[in-house]
Amino acid sequence: MGERAIVEWTSPGDGLDGVVPPAPLAAARASWTRDAVERLGVLAVQADYNERIDSLRRGTNEFGVDPFGVSPEFVRVVGLVAGWLFRSYFRVRATGVENIPEGRVMIISNHSGQIPFDGAMIASAMLLEGEPPRLLRTMVERWSPTIPYVSIMFSRTGQVVGHPENAVRLLEAEHSLLVFPEGAPGSNKMFSKAYQLQEFGLGFMRLALQTGTPIVPVSVVGAEEQYPAIYNARKLARLIGAPAFPVTPFMVLPLVGLLPLPTKYRISFGEPMVFDGDPDDDDEVIGEKVWLVRSTIQNMINRGLREREHVFW
Repeated sequence: MGERAIVEWTSPGDGLDGVVPPAPLAAARASWTRDAVERLGVLAVQADYNERIDSLRRGTNEFGVDPFGVSPEFVRVVGLVAGWLFRSYFRVRATGVENIPEGRVMIISNHSGQIPFDGAMIASAMLLEGEPPRLLRTMVERWSPTIPYVSIMFSRTGQVVGHPENAVRLLEAEHSLLVFPEGAPGSNKMFSKAYQLQEFGLGFMRLALQTGTPIVPVSVVGAEEQYPAIYNARKLARLIGAPAFPVTPFMVLPLVGLLPLPTKYRISFGEPMVFDGDPDDDDEVIGEKVWLVRSTIQNMINRGLREREHVFW
């Protein structure tokens, strides 16, 4: 599945329930969804939440999806949950959102926490605090769409399989794209290596050079402690087809142990970085540029760790 083009994975023809509804029904559903979201307490997230979601409608067809399969009405509901996590659970403090330039941009961040709440919180920062609000597209692991129901949810909210063709199409359409160059090793690392960046892949830099895309470095502090992993059950991971299966001390607690700890997130968006060069240069040449991004993010992480007072506040 990872080798398919994005149009095959996020086809608008799938519809939210497998069938594309007639346009009047889609409009009625959108109206009901908006009203329901208001009744569920959208003001607890942000007063202009619905207006921000409505701004994402540009480029959608009569069925309410864009050429990549994203549904603003689906985002409206899922974003409400993410917004509650952003405002009330992780109490995210996001700085530097104003550094994100208009048009195409690659958001490059450290990755951690076992479950990608970090990506959701970065996206929430751009949607809730960006001016104008931006819908962030995220490159995800190729095994992710094999999880039941996840494929549809990912496509409707802008997540795409990490394949270069998908990335190029999104960037050439002037979208913002989140990439975690550490990949699974970053997200699934043990707590003993917390906030130590793993090796960065070179692919994101080749994409940036190929498409003339500026890079915004991002640091996330707080996600490492939400699921402090002490062991990787590799056999179980292979059984379910996952890259890793981290075990935390809290898994022994029924139900509660599955919840992330309510750590306080601190997300910092750095100044845009623009690189010139040939995307087909040798790995050594590309690696020097990648090192600049990686070292910038590590310095931002270190600064964030020095400035925070406590893991939970």
